[in-house]
Amino acid sequence: MDYSLLGAVFAGVVLLITLILRFKIQAFIALLLASILVGILSGMEPMMIIKTIQEGMGNTLGFVAVVVGLGAIFGAILEQSGGAEALAVFLLNKFGEKNSSWALMLTGFIVAIPVFFDVAFIILVPMIYALQRKTGKSLLLYGIPLLAGLAITHSFIPPTPGPIAVADILIADLGWVILFGFLVGIPTAIFCGPLFGKYIAKRIHVEAPKLKENKETSKQVPPVSSIIAIIAIPIVLIVMNTLLNSPLVGDDIVSKYVLEWIGMIGHPFSALIIANLIAWYLLGIRKGFTKSQLLDISTKSLAPAGVIILITGAGGVFKQILVNTGTGTMLANYFADKGISLLVFGFLSAVIVRILQGSATVAMITAAGLTAPLLLSNTSEPEKALLVIAIAAGASIMSHVNDSGFWLVGKYLGLSEKQTFQSWTLMTTILALSGFLSAFLLSLFF
Repeated sequence: MDYSLLGAVFAGVVLLITLILRFKIQAFIALLLASILVGILSGMEPMMIIKTIQEGMGNTLGFVAVVVGLGAIFGAILEQSGGAEALAVFLLNKFGEKNSSWALMLTGFIVAIPVFFDVAFIILVPMIYALQRKTGKSLLLYGIPLLAGLAITHSFIPPTPGPIAVADILIADLGWVILFGFLVGIPTAIFCGPLFGKYIAKRIHVEAPKLKENKETSKQVPPVSSIIAIIAIPIVLIVMNTLLNSPLVGDDIVSKYVLEWIGMIGHPFSALIIANLIAWYLLGIRKGFTKSQLLDISTKSLAPAGVIILITGAGGVFKQILVNTGTGTMLANYFADKGISLLVFGFLSAVIVRILQGSATVAMITAAGLTAPLLLSNTSEPEKALLVIAIAAGASIMSHVNDSGFWLVGKYLGLSEKQTFQSWTLMTTILALSGFLSAFLLSLFF
């Protein structure tokens, strides 16, 4: 074990967290500076550090920039068309008032696939306000299930940016990540959503704020069948491509020529382009939006996406520094000798960064950068996908005062800081532990 290399990595992580917490430096710059420090302390030549930055950034953004950009436009069109509200109302009507918490969990689970967490939450908050006023029960009975559905999809299921970024850094197949995201996410959502929501609602009673009447109620919303179908299109295409090109399906079942075309259509790039074009027409043009309005919606959606893309690219730089200095190989051999599971290492790395600096995205990307160089050449696609889920779970844990989500939830649900800790913070911790346990159990079979 070369302790000088290990010390360089430790110093880089400390610098990263210090810059973000103490000096409020943007995570993009902080990750680049941390990468440069690791390179210098590891003895890399100055120009080699610059070339590594270029290599890491280029290799990462080639995939992430396209997928996150397309996903942001897709979500913005769904949001502006009223599709999220239509889906929520439909599910609430189908499930009934008695099972409304389950409907809200499912709504959050589906809506957060194309729409960013905070945007989806703000869109759907009026639904839980209305339910609380109608039933008189604690707002947490409805808020926690909705938040659980949103948070789990946001963390586990592409094309949301977090798992996309981690999957790209680990070179994991998105089809497998989506499959395991659903397998892990659904039971986790049930446990920390309706079940935990029912428990905490009995202990903390919160009422919805009195809101002014909104006179603009004549907005035409798209049919729910269209919303579900459009959201499902990219997921089905990506998963179909993964399954048909896996060892489960041989050349004797589907010809190589057909598989090549399915590989193109089911690639995340093509799948999201197809979904965007269909959403542009069915949710935009057909619903009365002008082409100029749709262009404006699409353009504005790329602003928040740009931040995520750049931070992810900087995470790719951090990973590449570890690869080029040989730190990754050294740590991989060390953990193999000690019998420490890579799944556990990835989870704990994300947990530490998340608790210290607050951002789930930064925690995911940092942990992925630390873990990627440890992957062995014979690591299977299912194993890499489960590692993505484990890292995402760790990055979701214990949302507290250094996380913007903590204040967003507290503000909209009318909670004190103590109540937010007792509900939202505890829910994210249950989510993380349940998600990791599920991923660990699945790893025993793959």
